[in-house]
Amino acid sequence: MSLAAELTAALDAARAAAAVINGLYRRNLAITTKADRSPVTEADVRAEEAIRDVLSRRFPSHGFFGEETGQSAMDAESIWLVDPIDGTKSFVRDCPFFSTQIALLRAGELVLGVSSAPAYGELAWASRGEGAFLDGQPIRVSATRALVDAIVSTGNLKTLARDASRWSRYGDLVTRVSRIRGYGDFVHYHLLARGALDVVIESDVNILDIAALTVIVREAGGVFTDLDGADVGLATTSVLAANAPLHATVAPLLGA
Repeated sequence: MSLAAELTAALDAARAAAAVINGLYRRNLAITTKADRSPVTEADVRAEEAIRDVLSRRFPSHGFFGEETGQSAMDAESIWLVDPIDGTKSFVRDCPFFSTQIALLRAGELVLGVSSAPAYGELAWASRGEGAFLDGQPIRVSATRALVDAIVSTGNLKTLARDASRWSRYGDLVTRVSRIRGYGDFVHYHLLARGALDVVIESDVNILDIAALTVIVREAGGVFTDLDGADVGLATTSVLAANAPLHATVAPLLGA
């Protein structure tokens, strides 16, 4: 099945969400704390409603799994995975490192991803077999092969830090690479996909955070798994993403 119409819909949905988000950014919105202690604002809810409206009108038989409005038709062959504002904590503190994430899961496989960062000014997308793009230009992961030359970016490492053995291995990795940064959220995945850094490591994520970015990095030529080397799925909570040579090098160093 061609993904062209679904990609168009996802891009339109991301732009609709961006209009909502930009209209509410830096407006000192009321913040509600969810059961998992994460914040939610009017912008989160309204942006997801805008996304859901676009996608459900064009593909009424598709399932939907949204961060704010919940799940429906999860037994459908095709399911939209949506986080309207990934990085709400940044959003409420007037930091531009937040994004809208829209992915399509078909028959259990991630096949399409759109990552929109309206305040940051980037829009990335990819669909299976068609390559990855950033602001309309094709992008590709780096050709860096040696660990000593690698730039590594990390984020959300609490769970990793609680595992003494893996934390020790991570510490050893830090001494062997060129540079360690912590760009986090969508930022380091966009940088990875366009070859500006080489490895991303995270240990506290959920599928809505990373589904679209998984497709984008893979279509840019990268490898995207969890920290144990397993494929990305609905239950994924960690990330090891890199170009192919460095993924093969780093995975066993972290114990995958």
